[in-house]
Amino acid sequence: MTTNGGHEPVFCTIVPPHVLDRLSQAEDPVVHGPARRTLRRDAYERTRRRLTTVVGAPAVATLAGAEPGKPRRTVYDAGHGTDLPGEKARGEGEEPGQDATVNRAYAGLGATFDLFLKEFGRDSIDGHGLPLDATVHYDRDYSNAFWNGEQMVFGDGDGEIFLDFTIAVDVIGHELAHGVTQYTANLDYFGQSGALNESVSDVFGALIKQYTLGQTAEEADWLIGAGLLAPRVTGTALRSMKEPGTAYDDDVLGKDPQPATMDDYVRTGRDNGGVHINSGIPNHAFYLAATTLGGHAWERAGQIWYDVLTGGELDQNAQFTDFATLTVKAARARYGEGAELVAVTKAWERVGVRTL
Repeated sequence: MTTNGGHEPVFCTIVPPHVLDRLSQAEDPVVHGPARRTLRRDAYERTRRRLTTVVGAPAVATLAGAEPGKPRRTVYDAGHGTDLPGEKARGEGEEPGQDATVNRAYAGLGATFDLFLKEFGRDSIDGHGLPLDATVHYDRDYSNAFWNGEQMVFGDGDGEIFLDFTIAVDVIGHELAHGVTQYTANLDYFGQSGALNESVSDVFGALIKQYTLGQTAEEADWLIGAGLLAPRVTGTALRSMKEPGTAYDDDVLGKDPQPATMDDYVRTGRDNGGVHINSGIPNHAFYLAATTLGGHAWERAGQIWYDVLTGGELDQNAQFTDFATLTVKAARARYGEGAELVAVTKAWERVGVRTL
């Protein structure tokens, strides 16, 4: 049974379970304590999400007199508890307060809304003005951020491995993009379809960061979660779309396991069949297409990916080949036999994914 008119929400976190598993085995209690607590909390929220899916999620309230094409943001403060959404900290149109975390969350929600509306003509993540809710200061030493099918939630990190999860605007965009996928292609969260689900969120997370900074594809760092890793960690981010597998290499955190091509595709039963690992392959394909085309990545490469996500032809259990084939079709439909078609086709060839 699904909710939201057939759109089944899933519980999606920015930090993969395999990373927290590694940290939970560290000898230092300062490291393994928060990781174990985060894993337990994630397991609880994941189970809660499944139960909510079965019994039916509550309807999302709409605001009287709300204008189409205008964001409706509310940021809540959990006060280091776990009851959602928490106490209201800032509503739409209200002035910034003293809490920088609240202000960053509010701005990130707005940046995501702006990209989807102004560049893709989408009114909020559901296309119909869905209110954007976020909760900050969730739990104590909580080292993750997630979309639970209804709202965003941010931890403050443990201060040893991870910092405040509102620091990186692409993390906010990534998680909200899971909501866009939920309301469109609704990709299954397992195996290659799950890796595509994660990759789409990385793509739009990266685009939101680039859009906010006014960067071209050449100027962007193509890192996901830059600024989240604490100073003691040897690494730059959670993932790299430019060079999957190079985001971190740390004695405690381990080495970034993402492959860049199908030659190194990882077959595993963990992490829902490696959804956060093998997403490196379609991530790299997008990077190659976007940088080949140049300019602002959301204008052409991003438009093609958005067309596929929202076009109605992408099956819930789509494999890499299915998605790649549809991007080629979308490039041809929107741009003809030009540079866009060539860039997309060659990008998938370089990562070893066939197009039909």
